[in-house]
Amino acid sequence: MNNNNSFFTEISELLIQARTNAFKAVNTIMVQTYWQIGRRIIEEEQHGQNRAGYGEYLISNLSRHLSDTLGKGFSEANLKNIRQFYLTFPGFEQFDTHCVANLSWTNIRLIMRVNDPKEREYYLKEASSQNWSSRLLERNIKSGYYHRLLSTQQPTSETTLEKQHPVHFIKDPYIAEFLNLPEDLTGKESVLEKALIGNLQQFLLELGKGFSFVDRQMRISTETSHFMLIWCFTTICSNVLW
Repeated sequence: MNNNNSFFTEISELLIQARTNAFKAVNTIMVQTYWQIGRRIIEEEQHGQNRAGYGEYLISNLSRHLSDTLGKGFSEANLKNIRQFYLTFPGFEQFDTHCVANLSWTNIRLIMRVNDPKEREYYLKEASSQNWSSRLLERNIKSGYYHRLLSTQQPTSETTLEKQHPVHFIKDPYIAEFLNLPEDLTGKESVLEKALIGNLQQFLLELGKGFSFVDRQMRISTETSHFMLIWCFTTICSNVLW
């Protein structure tokens, strides 16, 4: 019976992996197609640029045609997003260094709203490599994740974000609005600790990649002294305690 359970699990895992691969393949094709559609919309608009209001006319009529022909998903708002996709990333080779399969259309739309090209590039890379959900990506953008990381680096170069040194994982400040606590917690460490325990997953997401929770309290001893670390975390890549 145990052998059968192992066999059943193996087959299930094969099917789950196949579904995941199929989803990623479909997502990649969809994103590529949206970029091509955006390019064609821009090209067509340029052909009729001498006609007042031609761009709005084109989007409106294309939306009506696609909706009648193919069904939902082609509203004027979505077509404008597709158009903006091409304008924001006029060279699709920009995605060659990223796994497009891991970037949903929702994620791409969120990243398109970021004005700074370097910041956009950072979110493209992180959302893809870390498999960020659209909810997590939106929170990170709104809370200034990129700029908080950048503020901890040396001012000489933004490329330091790429280096795998423990200090590069530390953001300043950390945003913990999900705790719903008052700003002044003087003398209320136990309240903060209880709130963090209840929201540990969200707190780890806010810490960012590379952190692992070790223990609520951990004793550290030297030859002459003993210390108690409260809320001990370790960076996975370096095993340095913080």
